[in-house]
Amino acid sequence: MKNKTLRCIFLFAVLLLPVAVSANDAELWRQVEVIRTAHGVPHIRAANLRSAGYALAWLQLEDYGQTAAMNVLGASGRAASVLGYERIEGDYAAMRARSLAAENYTKLSRDVRDVYEGFAAGVNRFIQLHPQEFPAGMPSDFTGFDVAATELIQLPARKIRSFIERLNQRPETRATQDDDPEDEEGEAPDDGSNAWAFAPSRTKSGRAILMRNPHLQWSAGYYEAHMTVPGVVDFYGDFRIGGPFAVIGGFNKDLGWSTTNNSQDLDQFYALDVDPSKPDHYLFNGRSQPLKRELLSVSFRNGEGVSTETREFWRTSLGPVVHRANGKIYIIKFAGEGEIKAGEQFLRMMRAKSLSEWKEAMKLRGRPTSNFTYADRAGNIFFIWNASLPLLPHPPTDEVTALPAKGSPDVWTKLVPFDDLPQVLNPPGGYVHNENSSPHYTNIRTPVKTANAYPNFEEPRLSLRSQLALQLINGDEKFSLEDVVRLKHNYRALLADRVKPNLIAAVRSANPEGDTAAAIALIEKWDNTTSPESRGSVLFQEWWRHYSGIRGENPRPLPDNQRYGKAWDIADPFNTPSGLADAKRAAESFAWAVEEVKKRYGSFDVAWGDVHRVRRGNVDVPVGGCGNDLGCFRIMTYTRQDDGKMAATGGDCWVLAVEFGDVPRAYSVLAYGQSRRPDSPYHADQAEMFAKGEMKKVAFTKADVDRQAIAKYRPGEKKIR
Repeated sequence: MKNKTLRCIFLFAVLLLPVAVSANDAELWRQVEVIRTAHGVPHIRAANLRSAGYALAWLQLEDYGQTAAMNVLGASGRAASVLGYERIEGDYAAMRARSLAAENYTKLSRDVRDVYEGFAAGVNRFIQLHPQEFPAGMPSDFTGFDVAATELIQLPARKIRSFIERLNQRPETRATQDDDPEDEEGEAPDDGSNAWAFAPSRTKSGRAILMRNPHLQWSAGYYEAHMTVPGVVDFYGDFRIGGPFAVIGGFNKDLGWSTTNNSQDLDQFYALDVDPSKPDHYLFNGRSQPLKRELLSVSFRNGEGVSTETREFWRTSLGPVVHRANGKIYIIKFAGEGEIKAGEQFLRMMRAKSLSEWKEAMKLRGRPTSNFTYADRAGNIFFIWNASLPLLPHPPTDEVTALPAKGSPDVWTKLVPFDDLPQVLNPPGGYVHNENSSPHYTNIRTPVKTANAYPNFEEPRLSLRSQLALQLINGDEKFSLEDVVRLKHNYRALLADRVKPNLIAAVRSANPEGDTAAAIALIEKWDNTTSPESRGSVLFQEWWRHYSGIRGENPRPLPDNQRYGKAWDIADPFNTPSGLADAKRAAESFAWAVEEVKKRYGSFDVAWGDVHRVRRGNVDVPVGGCGNDLGCFRIMTYTRQDDGKMAATGGDCWVLAVEFGDVPRAYSVLAYGQSRRPDSPYHADQAEMFAKGEMKKVAFTKADVDRQAIAKYRPGEKKIR
């Protein structure tokens, strides 16, 4: 009992008490200068990594308001003390994650801790100078560990709820975002990314080219910035709002990389036997083992006062306890628990000068997920399906099955070796690509191996978006950087190529009259794109969603075998899915769609761009692009507005294309601008450029940055906007 009490005291000390901030941090503004170039892109010139982290935090708060600070507040486990009881679940989740990582924080390199501690200092100073922008009671004593905690992986709360509900045979309930710390970008149908890398053999300049094209909701907070510390780091990329090292992509003078989401299963439920003779013990390896008890207390704002709630949690040496019933103790063992090296890994990647150095950084395995697509000045292109994947001693299970664990041989204890993860280096054809499909089709110039080396590798799959990408780049033509930018903005909807002939035949066989007959004639002439000027695309989309069941408040598409004549087939991966499963339903849905589009927009032949708009600030312009359901490469998602138009709210956001010559040459665009503040000149100044498929030239060298400078200042020197 004494050890349990000491553990509780340790947790209180580490998790709840503020750590003193260096007095010198208040003067960090003297060690850094920010130069803003066209469209407000900030270039940080810092004397050291601590002041660079300070400037990055200040800039995020300057451009986005309180978002970054509130993210650090949540990671510190103190959100409820400011925002009330509704945030208490997130605080408990944060504190549980912190308890495992706290002792490892000081083991990080001094360099990465300097960035974290500088970032904390920047947040603190901004709060102190702008208290009116924050809720009452907002602390300004954040520490480097609080900032590092923004990157910790928390327990998969939704999966645990599903598991318990399955055990109790209760229907699954959906959590709200406020009480589910797992909820984040990346789960919507059109979330994801595209990435291409071209070898010198495929480029007109003979230099490698990288294209980065994430597309999440426009609330995801990509933040374009350039960080320079002489002799230490010189990196241009996206820094997600809320911390210094979230999921970074970009480039230095020698190399660059992009990330795309992948599908991996990093955890496993196990069922341990309760020791019937000892309370709070379990049997493992033939011995009785004690559970470890943790008491965590969270303070929450209660009206004008503050109250405290204490909860009890239990752990085993294998992982946290999620449920106890039926003579069993159910635990979850997941990769990444307590992992705190993500920032260490990304900082080393940002500073790497060669593929070998970059791969050594990757081998830290601080980032447990994501595909990485890479290119460098030496001409290498590379892809890795990255995952901290358990090396299972048993067959994989579904997500809500607990396997019995009697001893160590029954549970996973190691990860699949890094060198065994799917990787492609400098392949024939001179390209690698990924659009969130499996790694099997990263390059198809050599025989595609669809058998997995490990049973829990991602299964082969190839989306329409990925198939379109292959059609665009799997030739022999050579591309300039400008060609890649143009190609990236392709508006083709591959679904139309696959099903339009069958749709036309189905409607014609139903002997259409009037508007339905005229509408199917329009579809015949349609160019199969969702370009802003295309006519027929709005009608085609409305038809497909009605035919597929993607409509109403809870749209759930029909299974592929009920939509397509031939569903995606691993035996014919580049030509399926295709055709229509139900010609009668297709014709009926088309007639419905004609009337629906007329009712909504006044005419069935309305142009795509008359309906689909980029609306930000005073900008209201047509835009092309569609969702995964139509097989677009330029992914765009939209939300219906009061006037019936569809405004872009997700999809393409920060796009980068870079060519690695002696000096990197690059283009970029950030759809929603550098600032979330509506009164900022950088709030909507890239919106029209983005809508037109245009990109700005990146200023990377000191001379180019100075030449394009529109503002220079020391952040935190005075109150500025």
